[in-house]
Amino acid sequence: MAPKVLISDKLSEAAVQIFRDRGIDVDFQPDVGKDKEKLAQIIGDYDGLAIRSATKVTEKIIAAATNLKVIGRAGIGTDNIDKEAASKKGIIVMNTPFGNMITTAEHAIAMMFAVARQIPEASASTHDGKWEKSKFMGVELTGKTLGVIGAGNIGGIVCDRARALKMKVLAYDPFLGEEKAKKMGVEKVELDDLLGRADFITLHVPFTDQTANILSRENIAKTKKGVRIINCARGGLVDEEALAEALKSGHVAGAAFDVFAKEPANENPLFHLPNVVCTPHLGAATTEAQENVALQVAEQMSDYLLTGAVANALNMPSVTAEEARVMGPWVKLAGHLGSFTGQMTDEPIRAINILYDGVVADMNLEALNCGVIAGIMKKANPDVNMVSAPVIAKERGIQISTTNQDKSGAFDGYIKVTVVTAKRERSIAGTVFSDGKPRFIQIKGINIDAEIGAHMLYTTNEDVPGIIGALGQTMGDNGVNIANFTLGRATAGGEAIALLYVDEPVPAEARAKLAETGMFTQIKPLAFDVA
Repeated sequence: MAPKVLISDKLSEAAVQIFRDRGIDVDFQPDVGKDKEKLAQIIGDYDGLAIRSATKVTEKIIAAATNLKVIGRAGIGTDNIDKEAASKKGIIVMNTPFGNMITTAEHAIAMMFAVARQIPEASASTHDGKWEKSKFMGVELTGKTLGVIGAGNIGGIVCDRARALKMKVLAYDPFLGEEKAKKMGVEKVELDDLLGRADFITLHVPFTDQTANILSRENIAKTKKGVRIINCARGGLVDEEALAEALKSGHVAGAAFDVFAKEPANENPLFHLPNVVCTPHLGAATTEAQENVALQVAEQMSDYLLTGAVANALNMPSVTAEEARVMGPWVKLAGHLGSFTGQMTDEPIRAINILYDGVVADMNLEALNCGVIAGIMKKANPDVNMVSAPVIAKERGIQISTTNQDKSGAFDGYIKVTVVTAKRERSIAGTVFSDGKPRFIQIKGINIDAEIGAHMLYTTNEDVPGIIGALGQTMGDNGVNIANFTLGRATAGGEAIALLYVDEPVPAEARAKLAETGMFTQIKPLAFDVA
């Protein structure tokens, strides 16, 4: 029997035809995604679900999806899919990460022109029969300084287009190396430097804990008087109230926003202000982009349902069915090792060196490499997956090296990851025990034996008495339960580390109390996807 796919959102007819041409039984119901009850009633009949943003694949929908094997999102964002529930049920979640990069970058450039020349206001005025030529005095882009916050895929395209417009480009991106910046023809700067020098600022970062409110009231105050701010990335990156005040005061000369903290944005502090251009999240809204992502998701889903091939999966490595059974725990370990080094590293990464020892050295190292790299890159880009991560690393000039060797120690096999920056090298090693559970076995050359939990706390200190007491007392005083506790040291009296596996994230207040003791040289909360 042919696999059966439901398309519950509006996809192009060409995408529907791809499924048919590949021998897939496709059911095109572009409005059913808006009807949660009906979708829950019929989803059990399908092997695949192709969606855009309108369909909300909730835990309830997944619970009813008794035959579902793959969810394909035509686009990048997968916030409308309960990925944890899908993973637990063995459902692959795919997206199409590269289909709308150019479109979004072009929209940012268009918005920059629009706010520089007050085009929307001038158009509305002229339509009203006015001829207010002197009212709409604009500025040129040529010769101006553009500050790009986030120089990844889309931000990199914006940098390229801006240079063609003869703009000077400043880039703030903690993961952008100096060599890559030179190749891009941009000046790599710190955020404060960018804020103080840029005539235009455009944002191209995902919404994470690190980027939320990156243009805060404080940072907006640091900007150059007369700056114009463009956001076609994600809502929540800019303090909209503070920006509205800066626009009214004249400190900020204009703004152009395609995304908002709350969407649909029926009201917003930026609305109805002069020289503010607003569009309803149109970054990916071009015929070409819609077609590209639709065709891509149809091909990916067909490949998986017919051959088992996996591409652009967010919750599964790109490995064959035969490899998956053996490699599963090692792929999880690779991701955890990468996640640890990614969360610990705030500087631009120059190189990632991965050592495979023993039994793991004979496995699909390419897939394991992807797991490590994806784990590292997720701190900067939560949407990254095992397919897109190596591409992003390459674009950023990060050198990847792999070494495999015969069994050399007490373990049948282990993986060691070393991240190299301009200032330091940071390494961590792990293995998979006979119970199939990944473990950390070495950090910074110090041997340990640590379980991996969803919430952890990592500390470094001089090896002196009282560390265990300080950690235990502080966690207890702040209501944090320690599930497991691992200590390690290089030499007696030398550098020591502790890794706590806790039941919930360690609050900032508890970390501050630890810092006040003066006993710790580093205190770092960590989170791991252990689903």
